[in-house]
Amino acid sequence: MAEERAQRRLAAILAADVVGYSRLLDLDEQGTLTALKRRRKEILEPLVRDRHGRVVKVMGDGVLVEFGSAVNAVSCSVELQKRMMAANEGLAFDRQINLHIGINLGDVVVEDGDLFGDGVVVAVRLQAMAEAGDICVSGSVYDQVKRKLECDFDELGPQAIKNVAEPVSVYRIRLSTSSEGGGPAEKAPLPLPGKPSIAVLPFTNMSNDPEQEAFVDGLTEDLITDLSRNSELFVIASNSAFAYKGRHVDVRRIARDLGVRHLLEGSARRAAGRVRINAQLIDAIGGNHLWAERFDRSLEDIFAVQDEVTGKIVEALVGRLTAAPARNRPSNLEAYDLCVRARALGLQTALTAKEAIFLLNRAIALDLEYAEAHRWLALNLWLGWEFWDEPMDPNRASALAEAQQAVELDPNDAGNRWVLGVILGHEGRWAESDAEFAAAHKLDPNHADAWAMQAELTTENGRPAEAIEQVRKALRLNPHPPGWYYWMLGQAQYAIGDYESAVQTLRRPETYRTTSRRLLAASLAQLGRLEEARWEAEMFMISNPHFTIRHWSASQPFPAEDVRRHIVEGYRMAGLPE
Repeated sequence: MAEERAQRRLAAILAADVVGYSRLLDLDEQGTLTALKRRRKEILEPLVRDRHGRVVKVMGDGVLVEFGSAVNAVSCSVELQKRMMAANEGLAFDRQINLHIGINLGDVVVEDGDLFGDGVVVAVRLQAMAEAGDICVSGSVYDQVKRKLECDFDELGPQAIKNVAEPVSVYRIRLSTSSEGGGPAEKAPLPLPGKPSIAVLPFTNMSNDPEQEAFVDGLTEDLITDLSRNSELFVIASNSAFAYKGRHVDVRRIARDLGVRHLLEGSARRAAGRVRINAQLIDAIGGNHLWAERFDRSLEDIFAVQDEVTGKIVEALVGRLTAAPARNRPSNLEAYDLCVRARALGLQTALTAKEAIFLLNRAIALDLEYAEAHRWLALNLWLGWEFWDEPMDPNRASALAEAQQAVELDPNDAGNRWVLGVILGHEGRWAESDAEFAAAHKLDPNHADAWAMQAELTTENGRPAEAIEQVRKALRLNPHPPGWYYWMLGQAQYAIGDYESAVQTLRRPETYRTTSRRLLAASLAQLGRLEEARWEAEMFMISNPHFTIRHWSASQPFPAEDVRRHIVEGYRMAGLPE
């Protein structure tokens, strides 16, 4: 009889859930339940009716809604988020009720008014990926609404969904504040720093040769590095700048999203032993061009051109030029090209680390005194034995030696300092590690990676609240960071006992399905969500078959033994192998 009642149809499914529901109940159970009931009646239900939807079911802090149109589902979710944020106005931050929403368009099974099937499963999993105030939609939804609604989408790429055979393309709509006129909400602009602020956008490769793309990207990265060494400037990190590569976005929008006033954009062409560079400095708020210049030089003069561009920008923004200590530069351009290619491969996977090591060894063979190449080689060797099952001997000793060599060759490069700092920390040499990080921050107060990487060691020292602040500082300098920033943040949130926040952080697409998955499993286990925890642990082990709790614990420094025990406890609860 059940089969006779069951029907199939195509539907747009909206799944919404309250962020941090357990914490809100602990703070004020009756007040939270009353507020939720009122918002369902006054906000959710009228919006669903207006867009011809149907509330399928309410599940405690969550709701499942069916629409016949993807456009109606997305427009409803956008307005829902706007009104929820408006209802939060005047409430203390820890009492605000925020939603994360997932939407999928797919085939569903209808039985006795309820919905089942992959169409529902994907919507619920997308909801879990979304952060507070965010909406994550599947590729099928995006294809239907991209030309029909004025929404800005971030492409998050294919994501594995539990119990769904094929990866699902995921897009995110960021909605952090309301907007005028009833249109879709926009991301709240980051506040401007109290000093001149700038982002260097990826320079355009004007060469006919696509092989020169890496060279032009390296030029952009070097300009960012040189500018960030000036303590009188606030400089956005390269990872966030490169988030706009190949995208046609209004400069005012970029400046608002990154929280800066000034942008540098330009182009470069490398051919026949020469390099031609066009650069212009823009006041994105005032709409003025502050400075523009063309350079046509011999390729051997590339580093002198970088120094000249940096100097002109600093003078334009600060009014005076304070010369930073000179950086070690390569004497061989082929070694430089190899190192630039290796930069993009670090901190990703075991395979990319091996590729980077190969390129860096070749670079060092061409230029034995190339400090940056020694630094990246040290970091990749360390990652290999620490995280990716490479043998400890000789990689451990080699990593330390290469990092020390980098600092000896160029003590004025903050990158060299923090890489040595993190390796010394994992050797248990805490005073020396602290000294290297202090030197890195003094040389380059804008070095986001240094702040984020130090957070791991701060957590291991038993100061997770301080570690969270260090990652927050890194995220302000790098609003579109690599995924490992969220690993560092999630670890600190776990250590402080904020498991709900840790789950939200570690389920972000940037870090989900990486090595941080074991911390996600531990966080879920601490929340009593053992089935989810064991699933995540099993999925982690597929990519890390040699992991054991005992080996991990023995390889970590952890002066704060209680933090180590706390993490080990979570790993055991999640079912990771002893």
